[in-house]
Amino acid sequence: MSTRPLLPSLQALKDQAKRLRTALNARGGTLSHGHALERLAKQYGFRDWNTLHAALRNRPDFDPYALGSRVRGSYLGQPFEGRVIGVQAVLSRPDLHRLVLDFDEPVDVVRFESFSAFRKRVTCTVDASGCSPARTSDGRPQVELMW
Repeated sequence: MSTRPLLPSLQALKDQAKRLRTALNARGGTLSHGHALERLAKQYGFRDWNTLHAALRNRPDFDPYALGSRVRGSYLGQPFEGRVIGVQAVLSRPDLHRLVLDFDEPVDVVRFESFSAFRKRVTCTVDASGCSPARTSDGRPQVELMW
């Protein structure tokens, strides 16, 4: 039985094809966007782009933990918007996922007026509702995702 890697979002695949085309064209080759999409489909184990696209369309409409998904919420009480760049199941707790989030803009994680510490990338653990089981000192979840 052959297994395929987890599929990124449709937009992430299109962005990947664009980067592939740009890189090959910069080296003197010529590759159309359509051919780049076909190459990606084969790399992910599909016959062609149409088959890969159909597989994406057959997924649930919204998978908040899919690679490349846009997310927004709060981290340590500070609002953020960003992208999921890593996903891992927590084997000991099947109701939890460990995510790596890349914020669009760095978030100040310190609540002290004369000191700041900015974070752009964080690793967090969340449940199906998008809340982390870890809490801040005031009892709020460290991470709260909204969709």
